Order: sequence, then structure tokens, then C-alpha cells
Amino acid sequence: MNKNYTIIKEEKIEELDGTGYLLRHNKTGARVVVISNQDDNKVFQIGFKTPPKDDTGVAHILEHSVLCGSKEFPMKDPFVELVKGSLNTFLNAMTYPDKTVYPVASQNEKDFFNLVHVYLDAVFYPNIYKKPEIMEQEGWHYDLESEDAPVIYNGVVFNEMKGVFSSPDQQLARIIQKSLLPDTPYGFESGGDPVAIPDLTYEMFLDFHRTYYHPSNSYIYLYGDMDVDQYLDFIHEHYLKNYEEKKIDSSWKPQEAFGQPKHVEEFYPVGENDSEEGKTYFAYNAVIGNSLDRELYLAFQILDRALFGAPGAPVKKALMDAGIGKDIGSSYDNGIEQPIFTIEAQEARDDQEADFIRIIEETLKKISEEGISRRSLTAAFNYYEFKYKESNFGRFPKGLIYGLQMYDSWLYDDEKPFIHIKTNEVFEILREKMDSGYFEELIKKYLLNNPHKSIVVMKPKKGLQKEKDEKEAKILKAYKESLNSEEIKKLAEETKRLKEIQETPSTKEELEKIPVLDIEDIRKEVKPFSNQEITMDNIKVLWHKYFTNKICYLKLTFDMSYVAMDLVPYAALLTEVLTGVDTQKRTYLELGNDISIETGGIAATMSILPKQNNEFLPLFTVKTKCFYPNIKKAFDLMEEIVFESKLEDKKRLKEIIGQIYTNLKIQLKENGHKTAANRAMSYFSKYAAYKEAIQGIGMYESIKEWYENFDACADRIIAGMKKAQQAIFQKQNMIVSYTGKEEKPEIMKEELTHFASRLYEDRKDREKVEIACLQKNEGFATAGGVQYAACAGNFITEGYSYTGALKVLQMIFSYEYLWIQLRVKGGAYGCMCSFGNQGDSMFVTYRDPNLKESYEVYEKAADYVKDFDADERDMKKYIIGTISNMDMPMGPDDMGARSFSAYLIQKTEEDLQKDRDQVLGCTKEDIRALAPLIASVVQEGNRCCIGNEEKLEQAKDCFKEIRNIL
Repeated sequence: MNKNYTIIKEEKIEELDGTGYLLRHNKTGARVVVISNQDDNKVFQIGFKTPPKDDTGVAHILEHSVLCGSKEFPMKDPFVELVKGSLNTFLNAMTYPDKTVYPVASQNEKDFFNLVHVYLDAVFYPNIYKKPEIMEQEGWHYDLESEDAPVIYNGVVFNEMKGVFSSPDQQLARIIQKSLLPDTPYGFESGGDPVAIPDLTYEMFLDFHRTYYHPSNSYIYLYGDMDVDQYLDFIHEHYLKNYEEKKIDSSWKPQEAFGQPKHVEEFYPVGENDSEEGKTYFAYNAVIGNSLDRELYLAFQILDRALFGAPGAPVKKALMDAGIGKDIGSSYDNGIEQPIFTIEAQEARDDQEADFIRIIEETLKKISEEGISRRSLTAAFNYYEFKYKESNFGRFPKGLIYGLQMYDSWLYDDEKPFIHIKTNEVFEILREKMDSGYFEELIKKYLLNNPHKSIVVMKPKKGLQKEKDEKEAKILKAYKESLNSEEIKKLAEETKRLKEIQETPSTKEELEKIPVLDIEDIRKEVKPFSNQEITMDNIKVLWHKYFTNKICYLKLTFDMSYVAMDLVPYAALLTEVLTGVDTQKRTYLELGNDISIETGGIAATMSILPKQNNEFLPLFTVKTKCFYPNIKKAFDLMEEIVFESKLEDKKRLKEIIGQIYTNLKIQLKENGHKTAANRAMSYFSKYAAYKEAIQGIGMYESIKEWYENFDACADRIIAGMKKAQQAIFQKQNMIVSYTGKEEKPEIMKEELTHFASRLYEDRKDREKVEIACLQKNEGFATAGGVQYAACAGNFITEGYSYTGALKVLQMIFSYEYLWIQLRVKGGAYGCMCSFGNQGDSMFVTYRDPNLKESYEVYEKAADYVKDFDADERDMKKYIIGTISNMDMPMGPDDMGARSFSAYLIQKTEEDLQKDRDQVLGCTKEDIRALAPLIASVVQEGNRCCIGNEEKLEQAKDCFKEIRNIL
């Protein structure tokens, strides 16, 4: 393949429709994998084994820092420059417990080469050796605004990890890993513990790079349709040939098995006004062999689904029946050398620990002796086979996911990169073992008779965050008191110097070193829709003709515009209940098994499409995906779910509501930026207000009331669901989306007609739902250590019009003004904005140490726009980056959904083309003209913040009300 590399292995990989090559770089020993196939979404990644030796988060801080300028690309932030001016389909970097990975992807050959070049230069020749301020900015530094101000810690990773450590879920995962693998690198926090991050010195930081960021410790991956030799030559000539092979000790000894299980008890923070009752987490954890066992690697995924993950799975059901916690979860972390399996009870009572352990072990013992249900096992097999064969990873390129999965074996054995992506053979082997007692033996060996286990108990503690904050403040106060007046003056000057460096832009010469595409490299025309109208039994069917590899994607969609608002929360509850309760024919375990055996899944969902003039289209969808021959079975199951579900099963209903309650609370806090932004928009937007009612704080308040007062509410909830069911499932509300090319929609005509015959009678006395919006400006207090601060408004109601230039401005804001003010200088981990074509607009921060200061940044945004300046090259970058976001690759299901949504809100290709043309033709004058529009959004004064209770109290003049409900 290339004279500078030796081919170690060549294998045909059916699952990826290509050939895999394992190579070794002759001079340095760098490991290389090439997957050669016809996928034009090309992927490159370089990874390093980076085992942490402490909790300072050096691997994570380094991951951020190497992307802040390098030898050939010396500007301050090449990562941001690439985002602004690249057609990438993926661009990021990730720190794992034992590795750091730098992946990029693009469908454009020229762009892909540029991305590879910049990333290789970043990892091998970063500016960190010349610019210590990079570590200060991305990691941590002492911050002193003035000589008489208090000293604080600041830094992007420091603030990010404060947010991570505010999450009970993420804290529990960390404690579990440490409890089982304490004598390995997995016993440390690779992301960094905020308490330990300030122990990281500049020399330790540089030494970590010197040690691990060397070709001899690297894992290089190329995937897709490309001239492989060209890339291998480039990597050798520009980088690898400059190094000598080096012995790097990046290995570690596996954790020795325990003689007996371990018991660990920890605490997590809750707010001062929260109850501690019923908020304990239990986790039953075991080490599952070694990740190089390819059969075990896949078998435990199947076992997890059969025993814990599927609806009605026996171990989960036994725990739920006993009332252990509000929800039961399980996870199998096979991305580390010694995989970990966990069974978790969320928000349980303190006194339930013994029952939690007893029920798990008794149930597992019974199953291992009597045998796993053959149907449950078959369903779990089919679930994973469909998942692996469909290869739909949403917005993530297939090649990226395959590459990351290879590290699950390649990192621990240089000659085994392919064992976990060659799944066809493993599925065959495991299917042959289904009746041999193999899976039952796995239960005995790894879950029952395995002493290498831990029980983790995590309890709530009021005031814990305050204790942490006070301890941090005490340390910082003592530090300042240890300084003399000259040292204090110097620290204030260093803080000022860092801010000046952050505010000073890269030079024109530096910026021009980043290669930029030309506008000519961009497709000018929008991708066409595919909507062919067909009528079956007076029901409109939209046929989206896309090749689906013999899979049919089907959506039975119902317009909810005429369903009364008081029924909407019950409709949202139905989306969980309809596949989670018994039907007239089957238990919900049997139903779940049959769904997995006959289809690729069935789900009920609610969604909302925004329209012009503050209108919206709410939809209830029952969707499935299956192979064409299984359409009849899929329809039978959907029909049974919709019309024969036992909604009156109060015991099961309370379990489902408890699960939603727990999960929604976690989601709303962990995705605080989305929560705050939509809540702020709900003060004026009917679309956002409806969204609130089904998935935001509004829905959470409904669920919380139902769960806490279930006995009093149960009959009302059941009656509400039945009323919603009858209001939704009417023929006049129905439209069908069918995505597939190999078979025409007529193959489902008989089944659709039968389904329609069971729909409820069309109601004539109906009115379109109306929503009244009210500005509330709320602060929602949490026990976390960071904020998510949002402001929002609608520019159309203020007399302005939408233009595609707003998409370009969003790119400019996100990687210029907001990025510099909020992330680089302010230390927030993230900052976002959006401007909808219906006028709804917002600004929001993510894991932000500040609050008032961030609102001040929003208030000055219009001034930035008014004075905006950019040369031709910069404008070209902003346009290309914007188009990149508009042109993300989509699978057939996503393409069908795009066409269907456009049809429903009457958006035409001409509308999209106009938008695209405005982006492609955008000038700096167009951007400046948007200043009054931006001012109007901010001046509407709609604010919402999810954040630390003390921080909110200090900024209470920003809000009309501060509440503590999360």
C-alpha cells in the first residue's frame, strides 16, 4: 500500500462493505487502520492512549489546549477557524477514561485534507510550549479582577467539570468506575475533579504532552472513499518521519479481582429547600471480563437488553414491582479494558438497599437455574442485529462510530482493531449458543459468583454544594492572604494581561494560514424534497422515494391542532404508556419482545413544527421501521398498541410516571441550556409554550404532581389519557409518511385500511387550540455550581423580517462575539444562539460560572453587529461554515422526515433556495443591517436561568420570580 508502512493485516469487512487494513509505520511504530469503501463521508481520527495518574484532568485540559494554535497554524483558535470555514460533517475532540481522540469528517475532498492537516499539526506541534496562557484559559487560573476583589478560579474545563460534578448521574458513574478499578487509571477522573484541577502545574501539563502525544503512542484511522496512499504519504512526510520510535509506558496492569464485593457510600448535593427523602441512588456493579473477548462484548449487550433494558424485562420488573426507587436502569460500559455492568435504582429510600440487592440476586439466580425466556433472548438478538445492520447513528457519521468502536479492542491489543465491528460472525456464534446454557452461565459467572463487584450508595445532602463553595472560597482566601501587596498587584495584572491576550485577535497573516474553501466548492442548489401524494381509504399518504436497503420507515401521524390544551399533558404521557403497558392480547414484556422480533422498533412521539404568524403544528406520531415482508405484523402491533392498551393499570401507570419524573428532572438540569432557552421563548411564543407543556418544565410540573399525589390523581390521569386518545386518533387528523424505494406504499393498503377502520369517530364540534403566553422571567434554583442563562424575543412581532443572513450571523456570534466574551473570557463551557424563520430567537450559555455578566454580553450584542467588520476572506469562511451546518448528511429516514415536515408546514424548495441564496450572497453590510433586529430581541427582556441558588439570589433583580422545583 505504501513503502513507509508495513501491512500487518488485510481483511474483508462485510459489515462496512469494504476492506480493512492494519498497518504499522516503519520508522515510529505508529499504528494505522484504513477502512477502504465507497462511503463519501470520509473520516480521519488520531488517538493517543492517555492514562491519567491523578484527578487534575490533565488529559482533558490538553485535549482543549492543543486545538488553540500550532506550528503551521499559529492563530489562537484553529478549531474555531475550521468550524467557521469548513464543510465538515464532524469536528471535535473527546477525552475518555484511557484515551484522547481527535476525529474529523467531511464529504468534500479538499476540505477533508485541510482538516487532517490542521488536526495533525495541532496534536504534534501545539503552541502550548510557547504560550502558557493556553493552559490558564482552557484549564484553570487564579482570577483577580482588582486588588481588593476576591481571588476566584476560572477556566473552561474547570467550569465544565463543575457542571459535570453537579449531576448525580455523572457523579454516580464516576464513583462506580473508581469503586471497581481503584488501582488502575480508571480510578482517577480523566475529565478532572474541580477540587484537584488547581493542583495541575504548567510543567505537569507539558510533561503529559511530551510523554503521550508521540507517534509511537498513536492510533491513526482513515475511513471512506479516498486516495489512501496520498494521505499515508502526507502523514509520513509532514509528521511521522520527523520522529524516532520511542518506548512509551502507556500501559497499566489490569485491576486484580476483589476477594469480596466492596461497599461505597457517597453524597451528592441537593438544594436547601429540597427534601432528602426518597432521593438515594443504589448501584449494583460488576467487572465483566476483558474487552478483547468479542463474544462476551456482544453477549452482554444482548443479556442487558433481555434482562434489564426491554420493556417488562424480568430483573427490572422485579425491582419495580417491589417499589425500589422511581426508576431502574442498567448500563454496560464496554469502552474500557475491563468492562463494567451496572444495575441502578434512582431516587430510592435509604432503607431499600438490602431489598435492592436481594431482589437482584434472587431474580438472577432463578433465571440462571430455570433459563432465560427464549423469546426475550430472541427479541434482544433481533434488537441488536437490526441496530447494527441499519447503522443509523443520527448526526454522527458511520465511519466515526466504527472508528471509535475499534478502540474498544485496538487500544488493548495492537493486532485486534476489527473484532468488534465484524459482528455477523459473532451473532451467528451466539445464536448457536442460545440453547446451550451459555447466557445462563454468564449470569452465574459474572453477576452472581463474581467477587469483583461493588455496591454504591449515593445519598442526597442539603448544603453540600454550599460546603464545597465555602471550602473553595476558604482556600482562595488563604491563598490571597499568603500573598504580599506586590504579589497581589502582580496577580491582578496577570488577570488583566490574560484578558488582553484573549481580546487580541490573531493577526491577518496567522489567520490566512488556515486553508479555506472557495464558494465554488459549495453546492448552490438545495436538496430536493421527495413527496408523492397517494390516497388510500381517504387517508393521505406521502411517499418519500429514498433507497432504504429493504427497510420501510413508516409514520402514522395525527394533527393535534384541535386537541384541547388541558389534554396535551395526558397526550404526552400516552407516548410512554402506549408501549409500556399490557394490551388485551399480551403483557408488556411479550409486547416488547414481539416488537423487537418483528420490527426495528415501535414508538409513540409528540412533536411540534413552528409556522409563521406565531402559529404551530402539533403532531402525535406512531412510528415503526421494519423489513418490507413484516409490514403486516408491524401494523398489527401498532393497532394493538393504539386501541387495546390497558390504560387503567394503576400500578404500572405509577411506575411509568415515576420513571418519567426521575428522567425528566435529570434531563432538564443536564440540558439546562435547552430548558432555559425554551422556557424563555415560551413567554411569547405559542410554539415554545406548547413544547413546554409536553417536554419542558410545564410537563415536569404535571408529572411531579401526578406522582406525588398519585392515589388522588389516578382516575383523572386515566380519564385524561382516554379523552386524549379519542381526540387524537380520528381519521380527519391522520396523514401517513412512508419512506422506501424498493416497494410501493400499496403493499400496506390492506393494513392501513384496517387500522383506519378502528379510528374513533371524527368530531365536528371542535375548536383549534389556543395558547396565551405570559412573560414570567423565572430563575430556577438548583444545587449545581454553574448556570444556564437565556434571553429571548421575537423580531417579527417587532416589525422585522427573516433573512438567510441570520444564519450567517448565528455562525459569527457562536464563534466570534459570544465565543470570545462568554467562553474564552467568561469561562462558560458553551454559548449558543438561534434565530428562527418565524422570528423566535434566543441567546443562552452552557455550564456558565457567571450570570449577570452573561446578560450584559447579550445586551451589547447589537452594538457588535452594528460595528461588524470582515474582509472578503472572513465572510467567505462564515458563509461556508453556515452552509456546512445546513448540509449535514442524512440517512433515508431523516431525508423522508425532512420532506414530510416541509409538506406539513407548506415549505417549498423555492423557500429553501431563497434562504440558501441569501446565505451564499451574504455581505458584511447585510450583517450590520441586522443590528436593530438583534436589539429588538434582547430588549424584549424575556429571561430565564437554571442555576445555583445563591448565584440566582445575588442576581434576583434580573427575574420576576426565583423558584426551586428541579
